[in-house]
Amino acid sequence: MKWKKRTVSSGQKQTTSNAYGNVHFSVQENKEKLEEIFHQSSDIKSREFLIPTASPVLATLIFVDGMVSEENINLQVMTPLLKINSEKINDMFSYIQNEVLTTSNLKIVDTFDEAVKGILAGLTALIVDHCNQMILVNTIQFETRSVEEPDTESTVRGSREGFNEVLTTNTSLIRRRINHQDLLFEDFTIGKLTQTTVRIGYMHNVASQEVVAEVRRRLNHIDTDSILESGYIEQFIEDHPNSIFSTVANSEKADKVCAKILEGRVAILCNNTPFVLTVPHLFVESLQVPEDYYSNKFIASFVRILRLIALFLTLFTPGIFVAASTFHQEMVPTLLLTTMAAAEEKVPFPILLEAILMIFIFQLLREAGVRMPRPIGSAISIVGALVIGESAVQAGLVGAPMVIVVALTAITGFVVTALSNTIVILRFFLLILGGTLGLYGLLLGALIIIAHACSLKSFGVPYMTPIAPIIISEWKDYPLRLSSSLYHHPRSLVKSLARYRGRG
Repeated sequence: MKWKKRTVSSGQKQTTSNAYGNVHFSVQENKEKLEEIFHQSSDIKSREFLIPTASPVLATLIFVDGMVSEENINLQVMTPLLKINSEKINDMFSYIQNEVLTTSNLKIVDTFDEAVKGILAGLTALIVDHCNQMILVNTIQFETRSVEEPDTESTVRGSREGFNEVLTTNTSLIRRRINHQDLLFEDFTIGKLTQTTVRIGYMHNVASQEVVAEVRRRLNHIDTDSILESGYIEQFIEDHPNSIFSTVANSEKADKVCAKILEGRVAILCNNTPFVLTVPHLFVESLQVPEDYYSNKFIASFVRILRLIALFLTLFTPGIFVAASTFHQEMVPTLLLTTMAAAEEKVPFPILLEAILMIFIFQLLREAGVRMPRPIGSAISIVGALVIGESAVQAGLVGAPMVIVVALTAITGFVVTALSNTIVILRFFLLILGGTLGLYGLLLGALIIIAHACSLKSFGVPYMTPIAPIIISEWKDYPLRLSSSLYHHPRSLVKSLARYRGRG
């Protein structure tokens, strides 16, 4: 049984290379050649033995220590070979391949390049004397993280299964949920040094073939030495690398990725990371969560409205507060304005600088809480919020209203975590405009952001769909979930976007 695999390297699609030459007939020469290729690395193990036939045949097993199951090697390879009847066999290699080895996964190779790639992937190479081919046996087994609930996307209701770092496990999680023959996967090898396996998955009769072809093209043109995480791929294939908006989505949740595949998206899985990319990516997806479809449509719609309000508050609250305090005092009720003036009277900094410092300190606390170990990180967040905030107010460095504004900004920012990194930059942008130009600056900033977002595309699909361009038929799922079914028909989004597709 031979595996078919698309090999991509050095930014060009190409066939398997043959830099090290073909396999020799002598088992000793083959072993020495592999030792030379691997520079006699200590984790490359070999095991020589004799196959007990009428004329004993020398054979060697070569594998990477820690990536294979020695029990499987003994049961599937060594034991069957050592139990061969001592009779004369004309074609030893074919006899071993077809009648001796009990494993269902075999690959026959005749070049050292293929053998090296297989050994490094965790396969065991069987070299038999007087044969100019090798048998790669699938005995892969290494320590992996179990399937767990993702910390980054926790839910109250729904599946708790998240992806892990093993590509085959992630593929099986998708295949279990989409049990259909139209679900297709294609493999790529990217990275001249890491030789990382990247796999795309899509529904053959649902996904746009233009989008699938574009994904293939962009993956084929990645020219890099290493791919260590799907974030590397994201930066290579996104349409607008200089934009603060991401046009490639990522997720650790298997049910979320499956839902996107059923809507016509293409999933990009990368070995050694639990984060799966999906394209095309739309802005409205950042305000949707899988739990919306597991709940009553009225509850889901109400929560979506809360997310929209939270997005507006976390972006504009600091800018509106500073603009109203500096330029538009007449818009603030007299009693509230008096209270704000009394609180800010002893603060030595201009209110714009005060807001910038407070938000900057909050970002420092947030980053410290994320990077520190969990027990310490939670303590830093609590101590920083309580002690520093209260002490700063009592010392007269900041006003109490500003602390409330920053706290409200932080809380609402946690509601839309999918846009958290983008929100940080936009918040400072709008704050500076509001502090220098007032509400006119905020309006100008909002127009700039909207115009920029409307100009973006994700693999040929407008980023702000179905808002710009307006597709009324898709508004049943945004901003409210008006559809009576749990999911609208997966083909509907593809049909609605058919006239807007093009090369990204």
